[in-house]
Amino acid sequence: MSRQVSTGIGFLAVLMWAVLALFTAASGQVPPFELAAMTFFIGGILGVATWPFRPGAMKALKQSPLAWLVGIGGLFGYHAVYFSALRSAPAIEASLIAYLWPLFLVVSSALLPGERLKLHHLIGVGLGLIGAFLVITKGEHLSLSEGLKPGHFLALICAVIWAGYSVLSRKLGDVPTDAVAGFCLVTALLAALCHLAFENTVWPASTLEWAAIIGLGLFPVGVAFYVWDHGVKKGDIIVLGAASYASPLLSTLVLVVAGYAPAHWSVGVACLLITAGAIIAAKDLLFRRESSKA
Repeated sequence: MSRQVSTGIGFLAVLMWAVLALFTAASGQVPPFELAAMTFFIGGILGVATWPFRPGAMKALKQSPLAWLVGIGGLFGYHAVYFSALRSAPAIEASLIAYLWPLFLVVSSALLPGERLKLHHLIGVGLGLIGAFLVITKGEHLSLSEGLKPGHFLALICAVIWAGYSVLSRKLGDVPTDAVAGFCLVTALLAALCHLAFENTVWPASTLEWAAIIGLGLFPVGVAFYVWDHGVKKGDIIVLGAASYASPLLSTLVLVVAGYAPAHWSVGVACLLITAGAIIAAKDLLFRRESSKA
């Protein structure tokens, strides 16, 4: 499978994460850790369900302690810290800081064997960051008027965790994507324990809420992690990092279309910035593809 195709597969995760906010909003009043436990369980079972059709796939669970630490630390660590950040800082500010992870990913990827950070990568991810800022703040000035809170630092840790998880997954390229099923199931167990310790159980109140939770588990908290793992291991990880800024934009567009958020001029400007940034960052990949067709 070519590097371009693997990059495209990885980008499917970004598209799936675009419905994360919509499905979460439609899931009702289910507490965060309870929701994480339910959706990661579905995501893990989704992977396990394919094993009977692929002999030997279950052997993917036999991995080194480092691989398990990276996998569980990335999936559970990110979500646990992110939930904590949202509880102790304004959501807009925490979300914006957490979305520094594509920038961290692009910069740190330059340390990987065979990767080289170029000026157009930085320009592309910079445009994406500006676009994400416009989407999250709706074009308003962000002043941190309440001062720095623990949640701001937790959000920064979130960004470091996901960037680190993605880069280390590339370093552990011999770990098959099937192992992600195990990471998801352990994450579900840890989230369930946190739920029992810190939250009150609230079950979905309607068929729509159940459908939203199942949708979360199947796509943005399910298939998305499998294709992201494949993309960062086999595709162009720098391009994927820059292209990831499409996620908050697409998420906002989905919310607008679904009636959960109003349309705003900042979305249109962000669309132009993020699209331009992704194209600039992917210049080498696109050029190689065009050259191969010639």
